[in-house]
Order: sequence, then C-alpha cells, then structure tokens
Amino acid sequence: MEKQQKSSHVVLVMVTFQGHITPMLQLASILHSKGFSITIVHTEFNSPNPSNHPEFTFISIPDKLTESHFSDKDPASPVWNLNKNCAAPLQQCLEKILHSLHHIAAVIYDTLMYSAQTITEDLGLLGIVLRTGAPALQML
Repeated sequence: MEKQQKSSHVVLVMVTFQGHITPMLQLASILHSKGFSITIVHTEFNSPNPSNHPEFTFISIPDKLTESHFSDKDPASPVWNLNKNCAAPLQQCLEKILHSLHHIAAVIYDTLMYSAQTITEDLGLLGIVLRTGAPALQML
C-alpha cells in the first residue's frame, strides 16, 4: 500500500513594492507546481489581487504605511517603517499558521522584510531570503 504524503507548506512573505511582487509570485507558482501548498503573507500597501492566483492562500498584515512615508527624502525610511510596523503582525500571523498546520517547510521572505529573519529563528522555522533586485544593487 502506498503511503500518502502530507503536503509540504511554504509561506512566502512578500513586500508589495514595485519589482518585488512578480518574482515572489513566480517563485510561488514554481513551488506550487512541485506540490507545495502556498500561503502568501503580504503587506496592505499595494496588495496583490488574490483572484489572480486562486491556488494560493493570501493573508494581509497591517503595515501602517501612508504616501507620506514614500515622500520622505530618505529612501530607506519606507523599508525601516515597514519592518518596524510589520514585525509583530508577521510573528502573530506565522504563529497562527503554524498552530493550524503544525508544520511549515520554510518561510521565504523578501530581503527588504529583514525582520522576518529574527521571527523565523525565534519560531524555529527555516527562513530563506529572496533577493528580487539585480545583483549589482546588492553591492550598494
């Protein structure tokens, strides 16, 4: 008799800035085609349309970002505010997913959501960083 394998679940933590959405959704599609169940945790700002990807579960977390965060002369300000505002909601979200599924194979998070590293470590989850930008940008 063939053993029925439990579906592996991957959580992708998406930063919904321009240039970050498509690579994360492409990765999610590839993982889904390999048999993984996918949950996408995303910020409220510029959130993706879940009806475009009915095969995924989408969960929105509050980011408290406003247009004024993007008019700041400091380009790092939105990223810093995003991590400050999303850390607690992201941790609560991952705890809820973990409680309901009892297992998460990995949490793949956008490099701009650096607060996810500490959260995944604290929860004992495998955390993987996805860098969506060009390699040259990583040298800045």
